[in-house]
Amino acid sequence: MAGGWTRDGAIQDQIDDTVADAVLAARASIPRGASELFCAICGDDIPEGRRRAIAGVRTCVTCQSGRDRPLAAGFNRRGSKDSQLR
Repeated sequence: MAGGWTRDGAIQDQIDDTVADAVLAARASIPRGASELFCAICGDDIPEGRRRAIAGVRTCVTCQSGRDRPLAAGFNRRGSKDSQLR
C-alpha cells in the first residue's frame, strides 16, 4: 500500500529501520567487561552473586531498580489528530 507520493513498502521500511535502531541501541547499553566492586552511584558494595550473574555490572540492585523505572511519558491518549501536532 503506497502512502501518497511514497513507493510501496516505504512505510514498512521506516518501521523496520526504527526497530533495528532500537535493537542496536539496547545491545550497545548492555554492560561488558569486569564488574565493579562498588556501586557507581551510591558507593555500596555490589554482591558477588550479582557480579557473577551480570558481566560488567556497575550499579547495585537498588540503584539499578531506580534507573530501570519508566519515566512518566506524556502519551497522547486523545483521538484528535490536531492534538498530536502540539
